[in-house]
Amino acid sequence: MPWTKEEYERERREFKWDIPADYSIAKAVDDHAGRHPEKPAVVWESEAGERRTLTWRELSELSSRFAAVLMKLGVKKGDPVLHIFPRLPEAFIAQIGTFKAGGVAVPCTEMLRAKDIIYRVEVSGARVVVAHTSTADEVEEVRGECPLEHFVLIGGKRPGWLSFEEEIEKAPAVERVPVGAEDPITINFTSGTTGEPKPVMHKHRWIYGHSRITARYWWDVGPDDFIWATTAPGWAKWYWSPVGVGLAHGLTQFTFYGRFDPERYLEILSRYPITKLCATPTEYRMILAHVPNLASYRGKIKLREALSAGEPLNAEVIDSFRDALGVTIRDGYGQTESVCLVCNYPGLPVKPGSMGVPTPGPNATVIDEEGNPVGPGGIGEVAVEVGNPGIFAGYWKNPELTAEVFSGKWYRTGDLVRIDEEGYFFFEGRADDIILSAGYRIGPFEVESALVSHPAVAEAAVVGSPHPERGEIVKAFVILTPGYEPSEELARELQNYVKEITAPYKYPREIEFVEELPKTSSGKIKRAELRKREYEKKGLRPPGK
Repeated sequence: MPWTKEEYERERREFKWDIPADYSIAKAVDDHAGRHPEKPAVVWESEAGERRTLTWRELSELSSRFAAVLMKLGVKKGDPVLHIFPRLPEAFIAQIGTFKAGGVAVPCTEMLRAKDIIYRVEVSGARVVVAHTSTADEVEEVRGECPLEHFVLIGGKRPGWLSFEEEIEKAPAVERVPVGAEDPITINFTSGTTGEPKPVMHKHRWIYGHSRITARYWWDVGPDDFIWATTAPGWAKWYWSPVGVGLAHGLTQFTFYGRFDPERYLEILSRYPITKLCATPTEYRMILAHVPNLASYRGKIKLREALSAGEPLNAEVIDSFRDALGVTIRDGYGQTESVCLVCNYPGLPVKPGSMGVPTPGPNATVIDEEGNPVGPGGIGEVAVEVGNPGIFAGYWKNPELTAEVFSGKWYRTGDLVRIDEEGYFFFEGRADDIILSAGYRIGPFEVESALVSHPAVAEAAVVGSPHPERGEIVKAFVILTPGYEPSEELARELQNYVKEITAPYKYPREIEFVEELPKTSSGKIKRAELRKREYEKKGLRPPGK
């Protein structure tokens, strides 16, 4: 429903969590199956053109059978189970089956290598792994090097592995192991820019939080919505949307197993009555860059809402998408550690470059280094009060690290924002990404957004580079689009271009043309690594290091 400012303010004042003690997503799936057994839960298509539909009855029954398989392997309440598989109907069956057995999912991206798998197994203590044929080689490589004991394979047969399909076929459906809102559900490893990933532990209340907050305030779903979130099972965002919105609300959702292709995505949207899409900023940018006739799809697709997550979306993309298709992309913000903390509500004005306003429940606020609230016009760190159900429960079997993070009043996200007079948040960068130049605090994202809006720039990363007079200057690392060549003339053109779009003091005083940028496994630019290189080149240590 469209929101008004008054409704939003009332919702924030009157919000109560009221988390059912017996809540679990496994119970929710069975309840939906009882209400509408033949309704499609998952509509699936592959790049090769294969198509399958999984009804709610099938999801409920098959997940109960897989729970029996896991129990036979010794999985008990609270035991971690490693998941390494792509976007498949079996992903939903394996996940819900794990929860019905009382297990704790350890989601892993398909891009993990052997050393990454070993690390996750050793930290989580998992003894069982469920993998797909496309990911089994990396798992096989670690056999004998980590405590994994049981190997379950989706989509094929392999010596030393149990067949997912065969085991389910012969297993009886079992009753769910009783779990509730305060029992663990996942161990999500963060993709931090430095150090080893941290094992973020969530409880079943996390999914309830998504069903209550992410689904209502950001997705704005109704019972007849047909949704599509382009994320994959290895990421926390999968639990935000396909699980926390789609499964939690008994909706029909689409899942595509294949590489991103702008024309293919639009063809899918034209063929299925998908009402709500959640994609990444990169996907939206590529659609606009590679589909010159985007407006021709207007009227062919049933899309009513478009959502974006992962990083702030450039205003130019939002405007172009709306002009072509009549749909305004609405940003949402949160972390692996949280539910949706800030979003653009349907009905409230979408301000160019803004993440939106805080959601009720978590009631995210902005604080300074001392933990004091920051007012309009100021820049501070997004924070949520410790103990709020909208954030994670701690780090898996690491009480010291948990105590360190939750020792004060605030859980600090590490993300810096600016607040305007109406309470909208504008992303300024990570806490250690802010550039301090001649007394100015400059967030890298605004400069990056200006650069990528130039036709010559495909990607850009902006960091602070040490300077004897200014402390730091703004430096940009730029990947050019095909057809452009590095030159001093182009560098000057880009500098002048940024001056025209942003405050002149924010323009990059240095530009380095590069072929690639360092990124995390989830595709986020490692600005800290670029900044570290700049300081080390000049024989200095980055501040705070």
